[in-house]
Amino acid sequence: MINFDKITEIFCLVDEFCQQFFPFLEKNSIGNKSKRPPMMSPSEIISIMILFHLSGFRCFKHFYIFYIQKHM
Repeated sequence: MINFDKITEIFCLVDEFCQQFFPFLEKNSIGNKSKRPPMMSPSEIISIMILFHLSGFRCFKHFYIFYIQKHM
């Protein structure tokens, strides 16, 4: 599996992207915001999706249960 240094690097890159992109997205979005605050940040969600595609798992549910919940 991917080592923790690479995971940290991916998260930092994604977080920098989100800090620049989401203010633009919020300014130009149409519609109502959710009233319930999210449990995870957008950076965490995107990082998990990138790790899933790099992991070799075929099923996201199995990846999340057997890797993310156990090791993160």
